[in-house]
Amino acid sequence: MAILAATANVGSEYGMDWNPPQFDATYPPEPVLTSHLDLDPDFADNFVRSARWCADGSNLLVQCENRTFQLFNISNSEGTQFSVHHNRTFPQSSAIVNYAWYPGASSSNAPAYCFVASVRDCPVKLLDASDGRLRASYPIVDHRERHIAPHSLSFNLTADKLYCGFEDAIEIFDIQQPGEGERLPTTPSKKSKDGLKGIISSIAFSPSYDYYAIGSLMPSSQVMDNIALYSESNKAPIMPIGGAGTQSGLKFNPTKPHVLYAAFRRHDVIYAWDLRGDTSAPVKVFKTSPGSRKVLTNQKIEFDIDYAGRWLSNGRISMFDLGDSDELELDSEPSLQIISPKLNFDAHEGQCRGLPSGSRHFDGGITEGDSDDSDSEHPADQDSDSDSESQDVITMSRRRPHPYVKDASLKLWSFDTTRRELDAMLD
Repeated sequence: MAILAATANVGSEYGMDWNPPQFDATYPPEPVLTSHLDLDPDFADNFVRSARWCADGSNLLVQCENRTFQLFNISNSEGTQFSVHHNRTFPQSSAIVNYAWYPGASSSNAPAYCFVASVRDCPVKLLDASDGRLRASYPIVDHRERHIAPHSLSFNLTADKLYCGFEDAIEIFDIQQPGEGERLPTTPSKKSKDGLKGIISSIAFSPSYDYYAIGSLMPSSQVMDNIALYSESNKAPIMPIGGAGTQSGLKFNPTKPHVLYAAFRRHDVIYAWDLRGDTSAPVKVFKTSPGSRKVLTNQKIEFDIDYAGRWLSNGRISMFDLGDSDELELDSEPSLQIISPKLNFDAHEGQCRGLPSGSRHFDGGITEGDSDDSDSEHPADQDSDSDSESQDVITMSRRRPHPYVKDASLKLWSFDTTRRELDAMLD
């Protein structure tokens, strides 16, 4: 989930040093850009379900509710003035399940400027980001000869393999050889209680080691975990990791590859495990402030970590300082740490899964045209006698309630303190 634009100071006298961006979490970032989707006359309540930055930060690919991808170009002049414009729309034949940029994707590098998409009842697609044309397809077929759309997509560190997670298995494809892949079952059989069961909803590769983590939508129990660590070279499980519910997202810390973070549906916290010690229980819990998200929602809420491995953000937006607490000491007894966010701010009026926002709402809202669709024969302004006579009458709507969208905007936020200080001086 990319929510901000910050410039890293790259280079020294040898041109080899990299200084990570600095974020001052003592005050909220400034909104520097607001944009909207390309209008769809056939889908008035369209909104963005999720968004992904390409590697060079010049383009933003968004997944929309109307079964399309929309590509936006982001540019800034003199480091202060941001602009965005809609570039292309890529319609899909069915519902979009997931997608991911090819590692190192850049509009200035044509061969790498592409992304993979999981679309229901279709093979996995490798699409060119410049025009949406199909470069290659990677089919996953079940025992009934039907195409399976994986719920999770992830490239390995060398970007030559694509890992796709679906029910009780992972399909591994060689990017250079379109066609059938190699299936890796996560459980011995449907009836077995061993392994990882259910839909593999998340796959995350360690940035330094030869392993990756997978998570399942199957809720964990006292006798079964729903997160596991796998070896890429051996194609075998290494260890189970204790879960906390229906798995929603996994990420490794970029600078501490032994630390794994996980989010779960119907939970308002993010858990962290230190893989060097006991993985049966988390060592840290990042708890958002009350009211930052609905605990009972089944919506998949994403979170992200900055490249320096210090800041974690999710949901509303809540930002946690990962360098604020000591790491697990292997020689000592592990103790659970509860960590509060350094910063909370409201980025959108609706649910915020990432940089964009958008969700379906049924909470008492009435969309245009619904107000006259009642079968009631007794208006609300009738007298009390009429009300008493009709108290047993059941009123029903002729239409099913239609969801509406509160906020479907795209917003860009900046932590550029130099610009803020300059503006304050000018005022």
